Amino acid sequence: MPDGGNRGGHMKAPGGGKNIRSDLNPARVVLLKIDDRDVTAREDETILQVARQNGIRIPTLCHLDGLSERGACRLCIVEIKGSPRLQPACITLARQDMEVITNSERVTRYRKKILELLFTERNHVCSVCVSNGHCELQALAMELGLTHVDYNYLYPKHSVDASHERFSVDHNRCILCLRCVRVCDEIEGAHTWDVMGRGITSRVITDLDQPWGASETCTGCGKCVHVCPTGALSEKGKSVAEMTKRRQFLPYLQMMRREERR
Repeated sequence: MPDGGNRGGHMKAPGGGKNIRSDLNPARVVLLKIDDRDVTAREDETILQVARQNGIRIPTLCHLDGLSERGACRLCIVEIKGSPRLQPACITLARQDMEVITNSERVTRYRKKILELLFTERNHVCSVCVSNGHCELQALAMELGLTHVDYNYLYPKHSVDASHERFSVDHNRCILCLRCVRVCDEIEGAHTWDVMGRGITSRVITDLDQPWGASETCTGCGKCVHVCPTGALSEKGKSVAEMTKRRQFLPYLQMMRREERR
């Protein structure tokens, strides 16, 4: 996983996120090209941040404004001139004279393959999902023109935990973006959610793999539900296509927690 391609001191990000380079100067400005456009960036900004500031679309699933970056989904991969590998834009820092291509044929081909693998690893049946029509995974598949999957479906047998009085988690629809883990830790400060297992056998858990309804740390705030990009986390009582997400609270709440830490 790329670390920005540089050496230097590191410090831990607030909320347990990725390490932040302590030697970066946010006042220093660099010039680079993104899709043949000259753009400027602060030294501590990522390619994804710079692209969005300039109206350049880069698809993401694990990224969410207000949360730390994880570089987990890899859908934000871009080409960088001089690098043989595709790099995740969300955790790759902008550099002087860098030349970035965000939507080449190669990049699009790899993004489609990543989406195909996400669909095959779990049981994503859109027609019976509470988030049908409101799902980021579904929307990206439509955006990239994904009409079929070339890999074999795994059809894993995952459980549904509906023990919580207000919410439920369907592991069949989880893509392991870890938004729920991050928002619970960094914004709510409860750290109810975590990850158990390795690779495609990994799954999100509450309180050391206890039923959600038995959790002693969950505050019932619902933030994890509303940052989930799919129908993995939902409110009870929602039928097919009825689960919409509300995320406007994130930037404000993170700003408030930073003020509290000072």
